[in-house]
Amino acid sequence: MRPESLVMAAPEGSLRKRKVGDVDQSPASPPTPARDPAGSPAQLRTGTYWLTRVVLLQALAFIYFVAFLVAFNQNKALIGDRGLLPCRLYLKNVQQYFKGRIGWGAWSYTPTILWLMDWSNMNFNLDLLALLGLGLSFFVLVTGCANMILMATLWVLYMSLVNVGQIWYSFGWESQLLETGFLGIFLCPLWTLSRLPKHTPTSRVVLWGFRWLIFRIMLGAGLIKIRGDKCWLDLTCMDFHYEVILIISGNLSFLNWLTIVPSLACFDDAALGFLFPSGPRGLKNQVLKIQKEDTQGVQSKPRYGCTVRQVVNFSLGILVAWLSVPVVINLLSSRQVMNTSFNPLRIVNTYGAFGSITKERTEVILQGTASPNASAPDAVWEDYEFKCKPGDPWRRPCLISPYHYRLDWLMWFAAFQTYEHNDWIIHLAGKLLAGDAETLSLLALNPFEGRAPPRWIRGEHYRYRFSLPSGQHAAQGKWWIRKRIGPYFPPLHLEDLKDYFKTREWPLPKPPLDTP
Repeated sequence: MRPESLVMAAPEGSLRKRKVGDVDQSPASPPTPARDPAGSPAQLRTGTYWLTRVVLLQALAFIYFVAFLVAFNQNKALIGDRGLLPCRLYLKNVQQYFKGRIGWGAWSYTPTILWLMDWSNMNFNLDLLALLGLGLSFFVLVTGCANMILMATLWVLYMSLVNVGQIWYSFGWESQLLETGFLGIFLCPLWTLSRLPKHTPTSRVVLWGFRWLIFRIMLGAGLIKIRGDKCWLDLTCMDFHYEVILIISGNLSFLNWLTIVPSLACFDDAALGFLFPSGPRGLKNQVLKIQKEDTQGVQSKPRYGCTVRQVVNFSLGILVAWLSVPVVINLLSSRQVMNTSFNPLRIVNTYGAFGSITKERTEVILQGTASPNASAPDAVWEDYEFKCKPGDPWRRPCLISPYHYRLDWLMWFAAFQTYEHNDWIIHLAGKLLAGDAETLSLLALNPFEGRAPPRWIRGEHYRYRFSLPSGQHAAQGKWWIRKRIGPYFPPLHLEDLKDYFKTREWPLPKPPLDTP
C-alpha cells in the first residue's frame, strides 16, 4: 500500500468511529445540548416545574434578603435595648401576662427564639438574627440551592422578628412573607443542596398552595375594596389613591415584589425556560434530559425518602385546607377584615388592602427650637426631615421599593390619629431632645447637627397635596403644596417627660454632657 493510501485511511477510520458513537462517549468530550430529530434545539414541554422551583426560591430569597436588611439597619432603633418600643419590655409584659412563666402559653402567644436568648443585650440578639437571615438568603439568591432545613431556618428567623416587632411589623406584607416562606420550605429536599435535585420533583401540593395564596390575595383585595369604599365602584378612588403615590412609586415596601412570588407557581418549565441559558451544562438542558427520560419510561429506583415526602406533602395540604376555613369565612363575610392572622405562626392568613381611601394626605412635621421659651414670638423652629416621608415641599418624592422605612410609614399612619393613639411618637420626641444618635440614624436631616440638641420639640399637623405641573408652585420648584392644620402635640421639654416615660418603663434619654 502506498503512503498516500495510509494518509487517506486515517480520516476514514475516524469517521467510522464517530458513526458508532465512540467519540461522543469519551469522557473528554463536552455534553451537547438536547436536540429534536430535525436537528434544532429541543423545546421544553409543559407540565413539569423544575425551573419553576428555582425561580420561586430565588425570588423568595430576594424578598427575605431585603426584609433582613431592613431589620439589620432599623431594628436597634425601633425595638432594641433603647428603641422606641423595646422588644425586651414587650416580652417582659407577655411573660407577666402568663404569671412570669415562659411556657407553652407564652410561646404560642409570641413564637420567637428570643425567648431562648440572653436579654441583657437585645441589640446583639436582633443583629444576630438579621445577619443570619442575610447570609442564608444571600446564599440561596446567588446559588439557587436550598433545602428544607435552610428555608425553615429563614422562616423561623423572620417569624422571631415579626412577633416581637409590635406596631413596626404590623403590616400585611409581614404575614404574607411568612406564609410564602412557610410554603417555600416544602419546595426543597430535606438535605440536598442542589438547584436540580433529580430525586425530589417539585410537589404539586406546594404549587397549589402557592396558587391558593395568590388567589386569596387577589380576591381579598378586590372584595375589601368593593365592600369598604363606594369610590371603587364609582371609579373615583384612583383620583386620591395616586395622591399618596403608592402605585406610581411602588413604595409599599416589598409587597408588590412579594406578590409576584406565588404567582410564579402558575407557570411551568416551558413558560419560564426563557430565563435560563441554553448551554450544554445549563439547567434547561438538564430538564430536557429529565423530560426525555420520563417520555421513554425511564424511572429511577424508588426511594424511602420519596414516600416520606409524599406523606409530608399530603399532610401539608390537609393543614393548609384546615387553616383556610376561617380565612374563607372571612372572605365571604360582609364584615370582612383585612390583613389578619388566625394562628400565631401566620401560616395561612387573610389579605386585602385599601378597603377605604383617604381623600387627603396629612403629615406630622417634627420641629425643634433652641429658644429657652417655646412661646416666644422670636423662637425659630427648624424641621426634622425623614428619609422618605413628605416634609420639605421642595424635595422630590422618594422611590425606595422594595426597601422599607418603617418609621416613615408609621408617621404617615400617626397623622390619621392623635398622639394619644401613638405614644411612641412622644418617645421619639424625647430621643430628639436628647440628640440620641441611634434614633437620629432613622432620619435624613437633623437641623441641630453639630450643635446642642433642641430645648423644645413640637409636632405640627399639615395637609399635603401635589403641585400642578403647570402651576405657580411647580414653577418655583415645589413638588408639594402644604397648609398648616394646627398643632399635633404641644412643645415638649425633656424634663417634662419624666413621668410619662416612667409610667411606660422607658428609660429617660440623657442629653450630651456639654448641653447647656
